[in-house]
Amino acid sequence: MKPITIAAIALSCAISAAAQTERTDSIPALELQEIVIQAPRVIRKADMDVYHPSKSAVEHSQNGLQLLNNLMIPTLAVSDALGTIQAAGQSVQVRINGRESSIEQVRALQPETIRRVEWIDNPGLRYGGANYVLNFIIANPTVGGSLMTLARPSLNQAWGFYMADAKFNTGRSQWEVGGNLKLTNKLKTHRDYTETFTYPDGSTVTRDETSRGGTMDNSFANAWASYSYIIPDTTVFMAEFGLFQKLTDKFLYKGLLSLSDGSEDIFLTDSHGDKGGTPSLSVYWQQNFAHKQMFIVNFNSSFYFGRSYSDYIEQLPGATSYLTDIHTNIKDRNQAYAIEADYIKNWRNGRLTAGASYTANRNRSQYESIGGEVFHQRQDKVYIFAEYFHRFGKWSATAGMGVQYTDFLFKETNQGTHTWSPRPQATITYSLNQNHNFRLNFTSWQSTPSLAETNIVPQQLDGFQWRVGNQNLKTANSYMLTLRYGFNVPRVSGSFGIRAFTSPNAITPLLQWEEDKLITTYENSRGLQNLSFFLAPQIEVVPNWLSASGYIQFRMERMRGNGYTHHSNAWSGNAQIQLMHWGFVLSGQYMRAQRDLWGEKISWGEDLNIIDLSYNWKSWQFSAGVIMPFGKYDQGSKSLSKWNRNEQHMRLDMRMPYISVSYNLQWGRQKSGARKLMEVDANADRSTAGGR
Repeated sequence: MKPITIAAIALSCAISAAAQTERTDSIPALELQEIVIQAPRVIRKADMDVYHPSKSAVEHSQNGLQLLNNLMIPTLAVSDALGTIQAAGQSVQVRINGRESSIEQVRALQPETIRRVEWIDNPGLRYGGANYVLNFIIANPTVGGSLMTLARPSLNQAWGFYMADAKFNTGRSQWEVGGNLKLTNKLKTHRDYTETFTYPDGSTVTRDETSRGGTMDNSFANAWASYSYIIPDTTVFMAEFGLFQKLTDKFLYKGLLSLSDGSEDIFLTDSHGDKGGTPSLSVYWQQNFAHKQMFIVNFNSSFYFGRSYSDYIEQLPGATSYLTDIHTNIKDRNQAYAIEADYIKNWRNGRLTAGASYTANRNRSQYESIGGEVFHQRQDKVYIFAEYFHRFGKWSATAGMGVQYTDFLFKETNQGTHTWSPRPQATITYSLNQNHNFRLNFTSWQSTPSLAETNIVPQQLDGFQWRVGNQNLKTANSYMLTLRYGFNVPRVSGSFGIRAFTSPNAITPLLQWEEDKLITTYENSRGLQNLSFFLAPQIEVVPNWLSASGYIQFRMERMRGNGYTHHSNAWSGNAQIQLMHWGFVLSGQYMRAQRDLWGEKISWGEDLNIIDLSYNWKSWQFSAGVIMPFGKYDQGSKSLSKWNRNEQHMRLDMRMPYISVSYNLQWGRQKSGARKLMEVDANADRSTAGGR
């Protein structure tokens, strides 16, 4: 754009010209002497929505997760207190400058460095089947180092979160080191549980469980260190090392079983959990070439060393012996390796992306409770894709094809399977203008059987229930079609639409009787289909002071398997209201978890509400809040099987007041973190011990 004169007419022409150019980047603020023109809060692009943090949102944030919460992106349910990011009840892939990252790394971002946040609700083929993608674009800070600390303890429970992160720069190099601790120790819990078993001869028995209390432990620690070397616009090299340590993950329930057949009541103890460590290493190299070309290589590896266990005991009152005494102990030594290479070529109105990846999993599970029997699983995946994007005036289109080859081998039985799966994807967008667009998106992906689903070692769950994996499972395919309308009108922005999903051979649990045992195994079902209607608005009630956002979804589902067909209709969503002024931020949030029909079970996550008040003063932030100030915490499931109908509600003592103190220190001149544009995933699998 040519230099702009002070004259208002020239300024107007310049803005008009900028609007006509290709939107390959955010629209920055233009500063002309004393005149500052801010970009719109939300930019509707052909393949994403772009959110620009307001000055107020930045000033009231001390880390990247708080800034994301202050942006109030309608579809997102962000909880800084719990450290979670979800959208429509599903996981969100988080990236920093295109590099797949963790929530811990988002927390470590300085709010002042975040130039924009890209919200992608129709991720392309290079994102590996992600449901949603959230990409933070970071600019170079102006200081040479930073230290960020945070402490958030509960006032009435052994619960809290603590972190520290430091960055240092020398020339073109940057070092980062950090760590965090999440503590949950002996949180009181109760279980409401009732179940009715139907035997093959038609007889039934009902077991009602009266809770006698329980506890939950869920504590883990993270540590990370990274080195990056950057030649701007030419080369990026990164090496990252991380260590995730699950200190304890234990659920203990005690109850009294009353049986409908008149048998004597039974005391039960049901406990399960796991612990272990996962070191990981990734190396990333990006090289830019002439004519807007880029080549990227990423290697990632992780190892899991840990144990999982399950203990189930039934005992008559006053008896010294046990009716049922089941102990399962599994020792895992699992590895994962992945490498990916991508090529990207940009034109004025088009973009070509092509790539290939290879992922290898090597799993070894030893069942110490049954004589040390060893189970090996080998899994190899090759993925190749190509995708092209082009803009035609107000229209744009993206089309691509991916192909995934999956191979399994089970060493002990010498059984194996391999599949070729196509992964087509296409998007058509019509932009009426910058504030209104329509998008039709078709996407597909594959889900490979997990270690637990293919493990053929029998695991006893209680007196007569068992679980056995199925080594004949095949990779499952999923397809989704979404029509979405995005809009910006004065003080209101958002989207609404309709989504159709099908997985014709979804991998789901299957219950069946074998003599006097009720076996849970797994099958490639006859398919899951659902239809969802959603609305996600954001409202500026009082600009820069009071705003509200939310997401509401109504979903209709049908699940078909071996000998059954089930239907489910349910609504879910989240709502947030936020008042910020004079350095204070008062926010309230309500989340109703999505009800998921999968196999013959409807399950739901956490129904939560949170109130939080924070105050920013210089480099400090002080806050206080309450988790679950209203209502009753609920997480549970409902079985629809004709052999075992049950309903379970897990109740936690979650009415927890907490305080939070954070401090940010910056000095000197600092580079931004290296900017990965893609990330290959290598997550070591792990076993799951049986449990009711």
